[in-house]
Amino acid sequence: MARIDTVDSRNKLKPRAEPYWVKLSSGCMLGFRKMTSSSTGNWIARYRCADTGKRDKRSLGEFEDKAPSQRYDEAKRTAEAWFSHLGKGGSSEAVTVSGACKRYVKHVRANRGDAPADDLEMRFKRWVYQDPVLANVELSKLSKTRVENWRSSMALTPVKVNRDNREEPVTRPRSASSVNRDIAALRAALNYAHDAGDVTADLAWRVALRPAKNVDGRRDVYIDIEQRRQLIENAPSDLATYLCGMSSVPLRPGALAALKVSNYDARLSVLTIGKDKAGKDRKIKLPPATANMFEKQCENRPTDASIFCREDGQAWNKDAWKKPIKAAVVAAELQSVTAYTLRHSVITDLVTGGLDLLTVAQISGTSVSMIERHYGHLRADHAAAALAKLTI
Repeated sequence: MARIDTVDSRNKLKPRAEPYWVKLSSGCMLGFRKMTSSSTGNWIARYRCADTGKRDKRSLGEFEDKAPSQRYDEAKRTAEAWFSHLGKGGSSEAVTVSGACKRYVKHVRANRGDAPADDLEMRFKRWVYQDPVLANVELSKLSKTRVENWRSSMALTPVKVNRDNREEPVTRPRSASSVNRDIAALRAALNYAHDAGDVTADLAWRVALRPAKNVDGRRDVYIDIEQRRQLIENAPSDLATYLCGMSSVPLRPGALAALKVSNYDARLSVLTIGKDKAGKDRKIKLPPATANMFEKQCENRPTDASIFCREDGQAWNKDAWKKPIKAAVVAAELQSVTAYTLRHSVITDLVTGGLDLLTVAQISGTSVSMIERHYGHLRADHAAAALAKLTI
């Protein structure tokens, strides 16, 4: 068996298509393919699984960025890392970071629906796919330093505020909560790849993509029922109907906009929320007045039609409702109100009305811990009232 571990030994090899192989360990071979008289050539790893006998082969490259005397050691290190990956049950396919993100988007689309998948795709297009340092790195070669550098660069990138095409855009620093949401998308994609066996270790991102703590804060913008009525009265008729829906059930704006006629069972007065951010369907039993509103919206309409739609028949979305809501807010003499304010206000009313946090979380499509974190402080008055009853 020819030697390939030194520059001199590789210089003496005759050019040929078949690689020169050396055994590193049982079932693990490192090869060097020399096609010219030069000592430069392509390094190859070959693996045979002891349990199944399955064989895999991978080209490692020429390692031209290394000094000739260092190439064998670098090829050996790279091959052994791949052998270790396969030995732990990892996939033989070389999956890149961008490839992992695309697979995860496909998985989410199939299991949770288009809305969360589209949100992920938007974040990956903005921060991952166009990143020359991160996008094409194989998961097995991903390092903690590279992930940390990506996170720092992303966090320091200002957010464009204006939506027109002015030469000098208006920007603001990115908030820590916004950074948390973007790194959560990448963390989820890499964790999914790890679970699928595309990579066998998560050291590169387990710490580097941890979310910053205590950055979300409480949602403090609240409008009472009378203010909600004023907002609805100052909105165009199609938007007013959508805002009535937002004021009646604690749904995310996008989840309400995605509802179809088929999601409402008039016989049982039950609304089925499709795959929302929470990732699964849930059902809400509606009270008579709310059920009547939904029944009127669904009356004599096809099952695939949106329950709440714009005047032109199209479903509502963030780009469509943002400006009209702003105009209605100004007309109603309110401040800092968005579509999400209505969800927050409805949840606040449910919590202060005495509904237990588990039920609030279930119908809102979120976790009890999230409700506790953002709304738990509202239970203080109820606790004080309960304690007052114990006075002797």
